[in-house]
Amino acid sequence: MRLLLIDGHNLLFQMFFGMPNAIIGKDGRDVRGVVGFIGATGKLIRMTGATHCACLFDSEGHNERRELLPEYKENRPDLSELGDGKNPFLILPDIYAALDEMKIAHTEIREGEVDDVIAAYALADLECEIVISSYDSDYFQLISDRVSVWRYRGECTTVCDTEYMEKKLGVPPHLYASYKSLVGDTADNIRGIRGIGPKTAAKLVCQYGDLDTILADTSVIKEEKFRIAIEGGRETLERNLKLIRLSSDAPLPFTLDEMLLQNREYKTMKILSDVGLL
Repeated sequence: MRLLLIDGHNLLFQMFFGMPNAIIGKDGRDVRGVVGFIGATGKLIRMTGATHCACLFDSEGHNERRELLPEYKENRPDLSELGDGKNPFLILPDIYAALDEMKIAHTEIREGEVDDVIAAYALADLECEIVISSYDSDYFQLISDRVSVWRYRGECTTVCDTEYMEKKLGVPPHLYASYKSLVGDTADNIRGIRGIGPKTAAKLVCQYGDLDTILADTSVIKEEKFRIAIEGGRETLERNLKLIRLSSDAPLPFTLDEMLLQNREYKTMKILSDVGLL
């Protein structure tokens, strides 16, 4: 069995802003984002050989990370006031209708974030392989011998596994949250430790262990400037770990049976025609 978990908003933005040409639907609206999303979902199912699938979407619900860091993700543009053709969230009802037609499980996560729910699936004792479709690097910490992250780009899709992590970042998955806490994450507006870049962060965690171990006894760090930087940034690092580290605590919205695919050969235009978009 292979479970495909799609980070819905991640794929939504990729398709909404990445499809170059307009596709005008029955009511005169541009539906290229819906066409792209549903087409990519079908291709991912075929490429991964998924037997089960769920699309998970973020919502405006309670987010504990903003309590830790009020500016968390505040660097992202506000699209709420934009109209058709500029606001990707306006096409979500059409995407949901198409997913219903495909009989693919989907839901909005009201408490926490999609990251947390996907992590709960990845860390649960499920007897299946798991493929996570997203460009969000937070998922790298979940990679294992049965969990991989796919960065979808059609035929140019990148499969991120343990070997990818070692070659690209020089960090194994279990140290990724510590590595990212040191370097920060500009996409989520999380500040790292000044003077510690990606190469240094990788070297530190590989040499001295995860941040919990390092912060418990910083005297093990031989390089004085890095020891001073980490000691001075202790509060920042402890907060970053809470922001970045994923756990198995989130409730699972679907059982494996509820995510079972009834079909793996989808025709995008027919689906959108059946739901009245084309």
